[in-house]
Amino acid sequence: MGNIAETKVKGMSSQDFDVIVVGLGHAGCEAAVLCARLGLKVLGVTLDLKKSGLMSCNPAVGGPGKGQLVRELDALGGIMGKLTDQNGTHFRRLNESKGPAVRARRALVDRKLYAQRMLELLLQTPNLTLLEGEAERLLSEENSVFGVCVAGKSYVSRETLLTTGTFLNGLLHFGMSHHPGGRIGDAAAEGISRSLRSLGVRLGRFKTGTPARLDARSIDFTKCVPQPGDLPPKPFSFQTPPDWQPSLPQVHCAITHTNQRTHDIILKNLSRSPLFAGAIEGTGPRYCPSIEDKVVRFPHHDRHHIFLEPDGVDTPIVYPAGVSTSLPEDVQLEFLRTISGLEEVQILQPGYAVEYDFVAPGQVNHQLACKNVRGLWLAGQINGTSGYEEAAVQGFWAGANIACKLQGHQAFRLPRSESLIGVLVDDLVTKKITEPYRIFSSRSEHRLLLREDNADIRLAKYGAQIGILDQNDVARVEGKRAAIEQEKKRLEHKTISPSLAVKQAFEEKGIVPPSMPMSLAALLRRPGLTRRELRFWDEGQPELPSDAEEILDTELKYGGYIERQEEWVRHSRRWENMKIPEDMDYAAISGFTREAKEILQENRPESIGQAARLSGLTPAAIGLLAIHVQRRQQ
Repeated sequence: MGNIAETKVKGMSSQDFDVIVVGLGHAGCEAAVLCARLGLKVLGVTLDLKKSGLMSCNPAVGGPGKGQLVRELDALGGIMGKLTDQNGTHFRRLNESKGPAVRARRALVDRKLYAQRMLELLLQTPNLTLLEGEAERLLSEENSVFGVCVAGKSYVSRETLLTTGTFLNGLLHFGMSHHPGGRIGDAAAEGISRSLRSLGVRLGRFKTGTPARLDARSIDFTKCVPQPGDLPPKPFSFQTPPDWQPSLPQVHCAITHTNQRTHDIILKNLSRSPLFAGAIEGTGPRYCPSIEDKVVRFPHHDRHHIFLEPDGVDTPIVYPAGVSTSLPEDVQLEFLRTISGLEEVQILQPGYAVEYDFVAPGQVNHQLACKNVRGLWLAGQINGTSGYEEAAVQGFWAGANIACKLQGHQAFRLPRSESLIGVLVDDLVTKKITEPYRIFSSRSEHRLLLREDNADIRLAKYGAQIGILDQNDVARVEGKRAAIEQEKKRLEHKTISPSLAVKQAFEEKGIVPPSMPMSLAALLRRPGLTRRELRFWDEGQPELPSDAEEILDTELKYGGYIERQEEWVRHSRRWENMKIPEDMDYAAISGFTREAKEILQENRPESIGQAARLSGLTPAAIGLLAIHVQRRQQ
């Protein structure tokens, strides 16, 4: 450590680390494990070690957009996908009937087992020390953070990463009563917010909510629509073997719905809702509203879906996704009992809302380091995001960049055009976050390229660059890529003619035969026809792994669209490569509006491409900026 740290902790109990990670939720666990595996000395600090990696809300991983994030994280060498496969109780791939850009895995997990195995992983990770307790304040001097104070003891580090989730000044709302807490059963963390404010970091206030937990023994599932998982199930991790079967018993979900009686009870009790009575100040997630919000905002809907999701294999707890609420418990029980299948339901834990501090947008750079405070990094909900998956990928991203900085390597970065993770981080840096941010595939302008099936082909090279993937991992991915390209060439060159034998063979299989000579690749561009279905005529068809088979079918069918998106990427790369000098004096450039100067000065974009994505900048301002950058380059 430098002289500042040595001076500040003189006479105190201290220990030096390369990295201190505050908070061991999904972001903190990914960051701590990654940094430790890369050889850094890491301290992980959390309020309750048994709750490391605990899912505070629904027992699910993945879904639209989120499933792509987990697959990308796994392709880079993260841990969430593997733990999901180990602890999954219900696997389902969503949007199978839609285009490949929006297909996404989703799995339920056993929440208790997931947290247990996460802790086991942390304990088994070399170079990682775990500490239970509250980080009361940051150790800092002259706008530089060099550690944390826990239970009166100072722990010194070269870099400090905050992954505090909903715990910063957390406030739980149960009807019109409220008390401090990060989630039910856990205290809030108050000292870190004070430290951040003292360092000049601007904080905002967000809120999120969760539904009541129900007793499965009091639910009549015969009145609900069963929703079984996929057979065979599709795992998240690329390293899970092809013949894999889940190790845990698989459970069924069920679907039921609210009705007008439900809505009437909610509307009658809005005065007892902290959200509508003005007791909650924080902004909530628009894409995951409470049931109160749904009923008020969508009065034309006579019902809303409820997904009954088991919390694990050895527990009666059921999570009713779709009815998050902060109404009093008596009102929750009253409206729940109007729902089909829940007429006799018992509540095991009431729903509630939680408000928490987050760092207002514009204060982190693309590495997720705090711009104006040296040695401080932020990942997860503290950056204004919502969701386990969004948090996990930020933890990995920040951890990778901390390791790159300390080990003298080039910063870790994923372009928007190559990953949905890159889209998420770029949005956090360039967009105005006015509500808890959630990823969607639609946030990407290149989403057909960023499918969940090809995540390893896109990203394994980056995992190898930072040193978390070895040569065997890279060789496996390169082998798959080569096999796909080789088979694509074979299909392009092998032709089929409309003979009588072809006509009879195809009609027997229920497939319309070709009417003219064509390549097998051209034939496979037909909607609905897959390479596997063509095996009866294509005897020389080599075996491919199932995920490679899907990539091949997709690239053949959507080849024209993919080529257009790749051309778009090449065109936009020119703007991304036009770097803006770090010392650019925006105030001295004539022609900018005052608003444009303020936006540029506050955000200091690294490239013209990044500047073009800043909220509030007009195309005219971007054109003017590009001219000045070109002049500087000349």
